[in-house]
Amino acid sequence: MAHTLRVIFAGTPDFAAAALEAIVAAGFLVPLVLTQPDRPAGRGMKLAASAVKQTALAHGIPVCQPPSLRREGKYPAEAAAALDTLKSTPHDVMVVAAYGLLLPQEVLDIPPHGCLNIHGSLLPRWRGAAPIHRAIEAGDAQTGITIMQMDAGLDTGPMIRESAVPIGASDTYTTLHDTLAALGAKMIVDALVELETNGALAARAQPADGATYAQKISKEEAAIDWTRSARALQRQIRAFDPFPGAIAHWNGTTLKLWSADLVNAPENVGAVAPGTIVSADTQGVVVACGEGTLRVTELQKPGGKRLSARDFLAGVDLRSGQTLTHSAS
Repeated sequence: MAHTLRVIFAGTPDFAAAALEAIVAAGFLVPLVLTQPDRPAGRGMKLAASAVKQTALAHGIPVCQPPSLRREGKYPAEAAAALDTLKSTPHDVMVVAAYGLLLPQEVLDIPPHGCLNIHGSLLPRWRGAAPIHRAIEAGDAQTGITIMQMDAGLDTGPMIRESAVPIGASDTYTTLHDTLAALGAKMIVDALVELETNGALAARAQPADGATYAQKISKEEAAIDWTRSARALQRQIRAFDPFPGAIAHWNGTTLKLWSADLVNAPENVGAVAPGTIVSADTQGVVVACGEGTLRVTELQKPGGKRLSARDFLAGVDLRSGQTLTHSAS
């Protein structure tokens, strides 16, 4: 089905690419895509196009990749050129999903119907850059997608649509991301159909209470602090799969921990220092924590692959009584 609504799209990673693909598949005209500049990636650190750029090029859509959209910033000439492109490209609305650049008021004022954002949480909880990671890490029972009308604040605009999904006990960032990406893609298409049909979208202000901020994930957060509870560490491992991964140190070697279960502690584990390996067998590596014990079931050593505990222990001599530490020192 062809639509008359013209949609400029701004986004960068896979989460956004799913939405762009759905918008194109639904028959909406996308005259321009904005995405982040190509970045070095992979072992060779060669410049790589974003997932959104790859999707746009596959559909023959023009791509604009400004490093900034702020005239007063570090890249005034590039920002001015991008703004001129936006203003000269006929369109009705802009859809934004995980773009990675702040949109100044000048940009928000360009589309006749404003800018619609696909956000991976139930606002106002987890505004900001890493809502999926933070929801898992915090132990939230549910999260979801919010379609919102953007304003100059950080994910503070009025909400148009919300849909919740449960966070399963085994959900990782990867699994929850994929669920939310598919949901966001469907919801934005539904919102665009409504906008085209009715000429406007009903929106309501975000609640005054319950706002939290999902700070961007840093590599420094990867280190496992064994003095924390086993429950908190299990959530950390799930939230940080695949980036930045959860890290422990053993005999000068950095290990990544990819999967872990909560287990009942042996009766004498209370006398064992956090980080001490209680047992190591084909079922997993059981480690004492500040509260409770954790059985690590998937591990990786530098330069190696993610392996089950059974396969990992065949090549690495982790044993009961040894210690996993928070830092390399």
